[in-house]
Amino acid sequence: MTINKDEKKKNFFSQNKFVILFLIAFAFIAFYPLPYYITSPGDARLLDPIIHVEGGDEDKGEFMLTTVSIGTANIPQYIWAKFSDYREVIPADQIRSEDETDEEYNQRQLQMMEDSQHAATIVAYQEAGKKVDIEYHGVYVTGIMSGMPAEEKLKIGDKIVAVDHKAVMETKRLLEVLSPKKAGDKVDLTILRGDKKMDIALNIEEFPKKYIQDEGPKAGLGITSPVADVSISTDPKIKIDTSQIGGPSAGLMFTLEIMDQLNDKDLTHGKKIAGTGTMDLQKNVGPIGGIQQKIVAADDAGAEIFFAPVAGNNYRDAVKAQKDIGSKMKIVPVKTLDDALEYLEKL
Repeated sequence: MTINKDEKKKNFFSQNKFVILFLIAFAFIAFYPLPYYITSPGDARLLDPIIHVEGGDEDKGEFMLTTVSIGTANIPQYIWAKFSDYREVIPADQIRSEDETDEEYNQRQLQMMEDSQHAATIVAYQEAGKKVDIEYHGVYVTGIMSGMPAEEKLKIGDKIVAVDHKAVMETKRLLEVLSPKKAGDKVDLTILRGDKKMDIALNIEEFPKKYIQDEGPKAGLGITSPVADVSISTDPKIKIDTSQIGGPSAGLMFTLEIMDQLNDKDLTHGKKIAGTGTMDLQKNVGPIGGIQQKIVAADDAGAEIFFAPVAGNNYRDAVKAQKDIGSKMKIVPVKTLDDALEYLEKL
């Protein structure tokens, strides 16, 4: 008696159909992407190997930046995050805009990290009385609101160099020029897209309701998170290597580490000090996301002190996480760089 190949396949499927169907269902559940991102505690990284000031001072203590891990969610990860205290489910449209690709999102984060490094370097060198020369070359478009005029004519990575044919090289200046504009006004932008220079006419329009806050402009072009293209010359020279770390939240810790290397005194006083918060040129420490996850990361790394921004309820959330995990780490609230420096001076 002989059985042909088709008959063998039929018998095999008949005998194993439940296993096959289970594997197909499992693969679907495990790999089907959801419109959410999952964030979780990242790590606390020593800044000594990341920042090198030529001839910089070395100390016994350490400054550390803290990170949050982020990735697209599948069904198992979504369920796990819902039952985990320090994994958060975030809708995709709160992470990246509707038409923004993952590649564009990553590029935006890296540009914001570069902007953070520049601000930290400028503030640290000025605070230490060292030479720093700044040259601005335009403002990058790093985010675009869906449904706004910028969406149709601008692209992520475009660099704005003029508004209404007048040079605009800094983010602050761009905001100053655009903020008085009202819905219905027209604006002529001069941009660089790669090596090509272009003039683009746009209308100012009302923001969709989901973007309108209690304070601030109610109309605009739809450009979000603009970042200046800056070149900095310092003496002594500095090199910062953050690899693929993105975002602006390490600004405060960058500033402290650079100052520590420029300064003969040991700002750390031998302590392991972590923290987070953006840094602007006025020395203000701004709020960040994922503060509770960063507390977990810092505690796991053995940090003794953690600088937390007061803004955005960051400090309150940090203290809550510290108590929740039973950490002995000291949480220090900071509004400005001076707050952090005053605390370190008293150690």
